[in-house]
Amino acid sequence: MSKKIVTLAGDGIGPEIMSAGLSVLKAVSKKIDFEYELEAKDFGGIAIDKHGHPKYNNAKVRPEQGLLALRKELGLYANVRPLKIYPALKKLSPIRNVENVDFLMIRELTGGIYFGQHELADDKARDVNDYSADEIRRILHFAFKSAQSRPRKLLTSVDKQNVLATSKLWRKMADEIADEYPDVRLEHQLVDSCAMLLITNPQQFDVIVTENLFGDILSDEASSLAGSLGVMPSSSHGFNGLALYEPIHGSAPDIAGKGIANPVSMILSIAMMLRESFGQEDGATMIEKAVTQTFTDGILTKDLGGTATTKEMTEAILKNCQ
Repeated sequence: MSKKIVTLAGDGIGPEIMSAGLSVLKAVSKKIDFEYELEAKDFGGIAIDKHGHPKYNNAKVRPEQGLLALRKELGLYANVRPLKIYPALKKLSPIRNVENVDFLMIRELTGGIYFGQHELADDKARDVNDYSADEIRRILHFAFKSAQSRPRKLLTSVDKQNVLATSKLWRKMADEIADEYPDVRLEHQLVDSCAMLLITNPQQFDVIVTENLFGDILSDEASSLAGSLGVMPSSSHGFNGLALYEPIHGSAPDIAGKGIANPVSMILSIAMMLRESFGQEDGATMIEKAVTQTFTDGILTKDLGGTATTKEMTEAILKNCQ
């Protein structure tokens, strides 16, 4: 049965890297006999432009609000960012100790302070960080199941329970739910300690789970270990099989249209889609191996210290898809 995929190319370099990703999806799908249909939708600034809204910096409606609304409306409560250091890219990392770094960062995506009440006055401001037991429970179950699928079966739950009430509830529920997953080892880290260890000893982590604000900060910190946001994919999962796959970087308007954008984050996001939504492990592995081989061959875009264009990088990955 044909699967339906909606594409949201968005702004800036979005259309360029989306085109690259879809060309890889098309080639791999033929090899694994995967049938799908595409439906393209406008998203972000281009969608606002079509509806006649003003430009964004002083506007009531900004492109970023579309992504937050999409996550909330689709119930995309679990964001997953894999962090893997490619041997050919180790020299790009800002730290030297990146041997054997391979972990998942799981962030609760639809609760917490971003979706709480916000009040701003001239001399006072207030942001409310709300979490219900159900919101915490569902992301913890997702994280424990993710840890079960990995060889080390280690889950690190990150909170600030020595200060925050929401974190006290989070840790209490993590300990209770751990009894349902006896094959997974649970450990706790305070968020400040975790931030330090991501730099000093990133190898100790296997799966990390945390709340929305902490996850936003820690996942961006972790992504810096790879040396470039251009190789970082992500997925966001909700109910009834709904999922969103996207690069973690922005739209990079300064290089849009120049043909130099790194398409790897989009291509690897498509690999995650094949594996996590459609169970196409062979296709996902084929893409990931092709990307690794392309890096090993020294074909690198400008952000990776090379000279390859978007087209040249994509063509090399296509050639290595075997």
